[in-house]
Amino acid sequence: MQDDTIAAISTAMGGSGIGIVRISGPDALRVGDRVFFSPGGKKKLIDQKSHTVHYGYIRDEGQTVDEVLVTLFFAPRSFTAEDTVEINCHGGVYATKRVLETVLKNGARPAEPGEFTKRAFLNGRIDLTQAESVIDVIQAKNEYALQSSVSQLKGSLSRKVNDLRERILYETAFIESALDDPEHYSLDGYAEGLQIRMEEIQRILQTLIASADNGRIMKEGIQTVILGKPNAGKSSLLNVLAGEERAIVTDIAGTTRDTLEEMISLGGITLNVIDTAGIRSTDDKVEQIGVEKAKIKAESADLILYIADSSRILDENDEAILRILDGKKTIVLLNKSDLSPVITKEDMKVYTQGRFPVIEVSAKEESGIDALAQLLKKMFYLGEISFNDEVILTNARQKAELVSAAESIRKVLESISIGLPEDFFSIDLMDAYASLGRLIGKEVGEDLVDEIFGRFCMGK
Repeated sequence: MQDDTIAAISTAMGGSGIGIVRISGPDALRVGDRVFFSPGGKKKLIDQKSHTVHYGYIRDEGQTVDEVLVTLFFAPRSFTAEDTVEINCHGGVYATKRVLETVLKNGARPAEPGEFTKRAFLNGRIDLTQAESVIDVIQAKNEYALQSSVSQLKGSLSRKVNDLRERILYETAFIESALDDPEHYSLDGYAEGLQIRMEEIQRILQTLIASADNGRIMKEGIQTVILGKPNAGKSSLLNVLAGEERAIVTDIAGTTRDTLEEMISLGGITLNVIDTAGIRSTDDKVEQIGVEKAKIKAESADLILYIADSSRILDENDEAILRILDGKKTIVLLNKSDLSPVITKEDMKVYTQGRFPVIEVSAKEESGIDALAQLLKKMFYLGEISFNDEVILTNARQKAELVSAAESIRKVLESISIGLPEDFFSIDLMDAYASLGRLIGKEVGEDLVDEIFGRFCMGK
């Protein structure tokens, strides 16, 4: 499969200063030499050194296509671990396409989506978690998602998983050795020590599994629903967070009848904010539908922003909202702090029985937003995350394999507790070892590899 040479445009198509056409494979240098011409006409790329840059022209049947800089990376010191040529041409759409067409005419075939990264994985340069982090880096929507993905790209999860696999493999090898050669390897008291070691591995696995929620939030954003009674300032707050007039704002109660969704970045955190109809008892059937939709959205939210109007007394509508908030991660935003308060921050804390943090804000004066951003960091990311040593899962596949490994370790601990023979331990230990192997791509099928890399963009 990897005996051929592939090529693709590796930069976004559009008017830009530079476009890059990447060539990778055993004939990359020869393909490069067929299309590249130095000013003197004598330089051959195949005779140059790795990690060097060369000025010249791309020509097609004697016609100059573009003026370029060509960068060389020889195997195995390249992204794909294959010979790689990167042609840096002018970034116009037509110019870049013409350079690629010329390369394809001279011996390369079009790369499939993600095929460069797929080759890096198949050639052993990166493992599967690092490969998945490449697309996460490309698609990162905020600083937290970017730093988490870069940490995985550098191998933070891989190192932790490989360490766990080594520990599990050692225990399996010891059990097998002791069963085969009891004269030299004793299992006396072994189960007690194994239990301690497996409990430690189980704690590590559970910590990694628990990080998946943070990873999803980093990657996809916090699903945030704004709740409040009519005219509390929900839509005004959405407009402030979005930095533009996204929602219609009037003095008429019940203006918002349907949900309105907006992706917002706040202090480096991505919020998928949903503005909803005001919660109140009403005979208006359209408004009733909006209220029901608000309640449904609140059920699946990561966070609820309860907007309370500090200039109005609390009533039965606020009571209805409090019932919706039971068991939900919530921040109370006491809006209209620019007006004389009827309800104070202390009143609201008493009203909510101290269950939720309360922040005074003014959508009109755009105050209190920084305090909201800081609170979000503490609630979801435990303050500033140290990405040097903290591993955070970013996709469901990784979590599923860790859950499978944790279940196998649980079975080992159960076998120890009921006094089963040691050979029962090794069966579940090897199941855990296999699950962790699938996580990093040591034991993985071709279909899964194709599915993962099929989600990549072209040229990467």
